[in-house]
Amino acid sequence: MEFFCYHRDRVGSLPLREELGEAHWAYMDRFEAELIARGPTFVGEIPTGSVHIVDLPDAAAARAFAFEEPNYQAGAYRDILLRRWRNTLGRTMWEFPGGRDGDEDRYLVLGLGTGPAADLELPADTSDLIGYGPLLSDDGTAWLGTAALVRAADPDAARAVLTADRYADIEVHAWTFGGRR
Repeated sequence: MEFFCYHRDRVGSLPLREELGEAHWAYMDRFEAELIARGPTFVGEIPTGSVHIVDLPDAAAARAFAFEEPNYQAGAYRDILLRRWRNTLGRTMWEFPGGRDGDEDRYLVLGLGTGPAADLELPADTSDLIGYGPLLSDDGTAWLGTAALVRAADPDAARAVLTADRYADIEVHAWTFGGRR
C-alpha cells in the first residue's frame, strides 16, 4: 500500500533538524527500497517540511514510519499529514525522465478536496510530473485530494496541474529531490 506522508516543520525547528540530520538519514535509509519519493519543502532557503511517499504493508506500518521518525520524536514537526496514496505514474522520483537537475523549479502541489473525486486521470502531458496520485481514506475507498510533485516554471504553473475549482484548498511548496540514491 502506498502512503503520502508530509511532516510539517514547527516554527523555529531548523536548528533541531540540523542537529538530527544524521539520525533522520539513518532512519530513512532503513526504508530505501520502499520509498517512491522524498525531499524537503522550502520557503526561500528555509525548510518548512519533509515529504515521504512510501510503499508499506499496511496503515499501521505507515503510522509507525511517520511517528517514529527522529525529527518527529524530538518535536521538530508541528503535524503530519498521512494518507493512502495511489502512484498513478507507476514510478519513483529517481525514475523521473527529467532527472535531478533543476531543483529550483520543483514543487509539491497538495490539493485537499471535498465531494466528487477530481484529477484521478493523469494530465495529457506527464513530462513534468515527478509524482502524482490521489490522496485516499485509510481504507482506500474515498478520495480526499491529490498530491503531485511537479517541475514547473513557477508556483502558479505548478498549481495549474490540478483542477482548481474542485479543491477546498491547494497548497504549493517549493520542493527538492531528497535522498542519497
